[in-house]
Amino acid sequence: MKEIIKVAEGEIGYKEYPPNSNKTKYGEWFGLDGLPWCGIFVSWVYDQSGYPLGNIGYTKGFAGVYTALQYFKKKKWITDDPVPGDIVFFDWQGDGKFDHVGIYQEQRDDYTFYSIEGNTSMNNQSNGGEVMLRIRKYKNTIFVHPEIVFTDPRLNTVKV
Repeated sequence: MKEIIKVAEGEIGYKEYPPNSNKTKYGEWFGLDGLPWCGIFVSWVYDQSGYPLGNIGYTKGFAGVYTALQYFKKKKWITDDPVPGDIVFFDWQGDGKFDHVGIYQEQRDDYTFYSIEGNTSMNNQSNGGEVMLRIRKYKNTIFVHPEIVFTDPRLNTVKV
């Protein structure tokens, strides 16, 4: 799933325009421009990497954190041992209501990891308007390892 990380890393620094509008190239691609876009960003990265997530509420993937998490739980794709490119859901208050989603990049230490996230900032974790590499704690997270199919037409289709 190196392709997922490569595509996500290439987006670090991208900002919505105009600021505080939720207007992005990801929303345009998804067909829901102007809405909070952390899930749309994850869907876009997977699609651009050749790993489309399929219909998770929308034909191009997911927009809502709750809908996606329920879908992945039903598929039993939750993992306690994330690998680079896995999807990570964040529950900021620890209340069981997940608020945000990103892409697991790698472990930093026993307590923290790096995550590439859309629509975040240092001032607003879940609706900050930028793609960033963040350091996050493992606490109050759920990791998802989707069973996806690589669809690069130049290669044989393989399940990852």
